[in-house]
Amino acid sequence: MKEIQAAKNNKIKELKKLQQRKYRNQSETYLLEGYHLVEEAVKAGVEIKEVYLDERGLKLWQDWVKQHELDYYLLSNEAMNALSELPTPQGMIALVKKEENTPADFSGKWLLLDNVQDPGNVGTIVRTADAAGFDGIFLGKGTADRYSGKVLRSMQGSQFHLPIFSGALEEVIPVFKKHASKVYGTALDPLVLSYTQVKQESSFALILGNEGQGVAEEILQMTDQNLYIPIYGKAESLNVGVAAGILMYSFV
Repeated sequence: MKEIQAAKNNKIKELKKLQQRKYRNQSETYLLEGYHLVEEAVKAGVEIKEVYLDERGLKLWQDWVKQHELDYYLLSNEAMNALSELPTPQGMIALVKKEENTPADFSGKWLLLDNVQDPGNVGTIVRTADAAGFDGIFLGKGTADRYSGKVLRSMQGSQFHLPIFSGALEEVIPVFKKHASKVYGTALDPLVLSYTQVKQESSFALILGNEGQGVAEEILQMTDQNLYIPIYGKAESLNVGVAAGILMYSFV
């Protein structure tokens, strides 16, 4: 065990850079905060490079950290406050190796996100997809980074229960179609098909879009069918996380 007392320690400064996407991409690592999320990562066999504990974390989880043979540091409260993104740190932060690869199997129930920018929405959608038994998530361009702190906290460990990939939807949609998966877009347009009229299928891809603009028109033109959720009250639209939950559960 090593100790870090100063908030301005060089290691703390380098770790804090991982709160920015470009440094996560450069180092292929990210920070995961809280015992629950770190525990889920260990269960999933994800590579934990180091763990950082404050005094409270040391008392609660030192034995667990040793049991799993993880390298760990003891941080002063000042250093932990500097590293944490939360107003009240949870006592444990881990440096984790990113996992990015190309899916080998596009069959089953998939959710595709087109430029969904709010981290809370992305995390909630992933968590709901996990609960609904989806087989995978594909994050299109412009979508919030799955390794950002807010997305990680919103996913609550669901990222370790189903595969998540990133890329261009324009490139992956034809691949889904090639694997005999029907591709559904979503649009706030009563002239397209209501989601209640769709038959359940074992293999499909469902696309949700940007909070303000929805799914891009060029993406909607590539789908097999576009769907909408009827609005019965005076609201102009639904939150994308809520819409995703309604649609995913209707499909399963």
